[in-house]
Amino acid sequence: MSEAALAAKMKAIVPILRIFDIPKAIEFYCDYLGFQKDWEHRFGENFPIYMQVSRDGLALHLSEHHGDATPGSAIIVHVDGIRAFHGQLHASDYRYAKPGLETTPWGSLDVTVTDPFGNRIVFSQPADTAEAT
Repeated sequence: MSEAALAAKMKAIVPILRIFDIPKAIEFYCDYLGFQKDWEHRFGENFPIYMQVSRDGLALHLSEHHGDATPGSAIIVHVDGIRAFHGQLHASDYRYAKPGLETTPWGSLDVTVTDPFGNRIVFSQPADTAEAT
């Protein structure tokens, strides 16, 4: 392997999730999940939106652009403090989702939510840290 290849360092993955309704996306990702909208872009008036939301260093891109992503995608987000996060979700009293806290056969604790566009997000605390919180 070359010296330049050895110096390269992967840093983060930024999933792109397809959306179809901006107010519904803001209600779900910001009001319910606690993300903040960082920025948005449109190529012009009456064009689809492309925007970034983030929370605790995790960034997600949300796109209305056909071809950017497939509706019904799934991502797993590793978290610390899954029980506190689960409590925050229930305290928000979002009318369209009341997720449970599931212990998987491999020992992680998971909270699974589905956005209004069919994208599934599994918030998961890995087994090695799940018992600590």
